[in-house]
Formats: sequence, structure tokens, C-alpha cells
Amino acid sequence: MNMTIAITSAKGRVIIRTVNLKKIYIKKDVITEALRGVDVEIFTGEFISLMGPSGSGKSTFFNMVGGLDSPTSGRVFIDEVDVAQLTAVELAFLRCRKIGYIFQSYNLIQYLTALENVTTPMAFAGVDPDEARTRGMELLTLVGLKERWTHRPIEMSGGQQQRVAIARSMANRPSLLLCDEPTANLDLKTGREILEILRMLNQERNMTILCATHDHRMLDICDRLIWIRDGRVERIARRDQVQIEVGSIGGEKA
Repeated sequence: MNMTIAITSAKGRVIIRTVNLKKIYIKKDVITEALRGVDVEIFTGEFISLMGPSGSGKSTFFNMVGGLDSPTSGRVFIDEVDVAQLTAVELAFLRCRKIGYIFQSYNLIQYLTALENVTTPMAFAGVDPDEARTRGMELLTLVGLKERWTHRPIEMSGGQQQRVAIARSMANRPSLLLCDEPTANLDLKTGREILEILRMLNQERNMTILCATHDHRMLDICDRLIWIRDGRVERIARRDQVQIEVGSIGGEKA
């Protein structure tokens, strides 16, 4: 059964819209329905926490929205552009210019410096090398790594690598930031620092952020929570409607 969630927001126009989104994986004789008809709208400037247990479908949803995988059926719209209708070149352009990605494992290129990692997406976008260097240093300064620009990943802590990854995600000034468990590999203090950077990007730069996470601290900074279970949207709630209980997220406040 398809579940439709009606959402209203004062934030602005819709930047992400999914319509009856389904994803089925078939391996030998085993059929897995990862997504079972998801209809969601996310507005510009929102900070969304996408949560759910392992195997719930949240990573699949994340990949659909980011153009990293294709749905079995249904549609994904980014800025009202139907992603499924794009050619390979157009999809690459969308991922390069409109979407920034932050991953749990950082995904930095090990033999490049921090600055080179940040400016690599700019090279693919055709940014002038001098402008790329200037912009790269501005972004490293933004995340507190101005003095580490010559360091390679092996010379940096996990938190510093994630800061570089955040700077890289902003390289081509995207309108949408997708974060996949950005604090999972970090200690509590460092994770808190990463959350503060994400909060700053959302509030000061009006970045739309969709964050797939198990980190309940994300609720302190998100606008809404989307809870996915068994491939469906179980519920959507504003931050002030959610009660945090030890080991779980409780029901909505009365």
C-alpha cells in the first residue's frame, strides 16, 4: 500500500519530491522490496534527519535522491527536474553542480592534499585553477583547517578528514547537501563539532540538508524528522514534536 504524506512548510519551494518511489532488488530467487512507495516533499532551507533501523530503506532512499541509484518505479524530482529522464551527462552535471555529498567513510583521495581534495570537484566543473584555489582555501578556512591545507588524509584525524569532506561537498556551491552518517566514525566531541558546522551551513547559508543518521543529537539541529521503516515512511514530525528517550525516539508530544 502506498503511503502519501502531505507536508506544508514556511521554508520555501520544494527542492526534493518523490512520487510513489519503489526499489526492488532481485538476487537469485530472493526478492527484496527496499522501498514500497514513498511520497515525500522537502523544502529549500530545511534540515531533515532521515532515520530508521538498519535495513529500513533509508540508505536506498538516500541513494535515489542523490542520483546514485535508479528506482524500480516512481519518480524523483530535484528542483522539479525528473532525475530519471536525465541523460548520463545531465545526471553527472546535476550531481556535480546541485548536490554535495558527505559520507561516513570520508571518501577522500589519499594521495591528495586537503586543498587538492576540495578543489577536485571544481576541476570537473571547469572552474579556473586560480579561482578554485581561492575558493578551496576559503572553504578550508570555513571548516577550521586553513593551516592544514597541505596535509594528506593519513596526516589528519577522522574529524579533520570529515571537515575536509564537508569543504569538498561545498566546492561547487550546491543547493542541496546529502549526508550519510556523517558522525558515525567520530568520537562524541568531534561529532558535536561536525554537527555545529552542518548547523552553520544550514542557518547561515540556507543550505538544504538531508542527513541519513542514527545520531539522535541530529534532532537538536534538524527541522523535521522522517522515519522510515520496512521501506515506507512511518511518520514525519517537527523537531519540537519528538521526545527523545534513552535508546530510542519516543512518540510525538501531545
